[in-house]
Amino acid sequence: MLERADSRRDRARRRTRVAGAALTAPLGLLVVLPVSPAVAAEAYGAPTTRCEITDPRLPELSGLVGVGDGMLAMNDGGDRVEVYALDGACTVGEVRTADVDPYDPEDLAVGADGTVWLADTGDNEQKRETVALIGLRTDGSSTLTRLTYPDGAHDAEALLLAPDGTPYLVTKEVLGASSVYRPDAPLADGATVPMTRVLGMGFTLTGTPGGPVGRAGQLLVTGGAVSADGQRIALRTYTDAYVWPLTGSDVTGALSGSPVRVPLPDSPQGEAIAFAGDERSLLVSSESLPAAVTLVPVAGDLAPAPPAAGDDGAAAAAPAEAADPSRPVGPVTAGLIAAGVATGLIWIGGRFRRRQA
Repeated sequence: MLERADSRRDRARRRTRVAGAALTAPLGLLVVLPVSPAVAAEAYGAPTTRCEITDPRLPELSGLVGVGDGMLAMNDGGDRVEVYALDGACTVGEVRTADVDPYDPEDLAVGADGTVWLADTGDNEQKRETVALIGLRTDGSSTLTRLTYPDGAHDAEALLLAPDGTPYLVTKEVLGASSVYRPDAPLADGATVPMTRVLGMGFTLTGTPGGPVGRAGQLLVTGGAVSADGQRIALRTYTDAYVWPLTGSDVTGALSGSPVRVPLPDSPQGEAIAFAGDERSLLVSSESLPAAVTLVPVAGDLAPAPPAAGDDGAAAAAPAEAADPSRPVGPVTAGLIAAGVATGLIWIGGRFRRRQA
């Protein structure tokens, strides 16, 4: 049995304490390997609202998967496993459950065999000894595999399921220095499987507004998706989506390349991302009720464009090939990021304290 889920009040207290701790984190110990995104000036068109989720059972939408013309969705947290099937109008149909008490589910994926995978990987206080992947099989049975990090606890909200079935977790880091982890062995029900850190990524300030924590939201990875045809990967922050081409199941190689960056519409707490039925357009949504499911339609070539001449780097990261993985963030960049993080975390700490009153 997994660790029991905390109440919303307990989770709010946790997040407030984490906010305070993050403000005192030593900047010199954080390492960033920048991604090299290009703004999707032509690759994606204007976002439109596909539908609105109004069902009171989905107040904290975190995981989303496109399935044909419909979707699968799940809440952040909760004290039981529940996956909701939505049609194209966001109306809830079938609800799939499992006799598992999760700790903090954050993301969702579907395997080639139809198994629905929940990433029970949330860890705001970074104190869990294990995280878990919960599988809902098509025959109604379920599996639970525990995972361990090689370097201590992390908070992760993004699950990438490669076409060959290998899962990858992408951590959520306050200064954008996310890590990618992969299990060392196949998933097995009841097993505890160690993971290896296979890649370090660096997300930088983009200038896109949105999210609950100000500029810090531009750095925090909150969700991930792999297209059903296995040709693309997407990660999102509170404000932007990043899309990479995928060859085979080489997720690490894909994420090491240059993505297309897609500024997303402002939303209260955007954590959900999926590929639409065409496997190229994006579906994104946020915690809240009603929650708009926004379609970001593909409009052109998804290959990243070269940076514009004279770009000063304020809205995009430095080229990946010029980055040194062992080099810490520069003092100016660190100062700018820290200022944004501090502002956002002070705000969110106050917000959760007000909720408890």
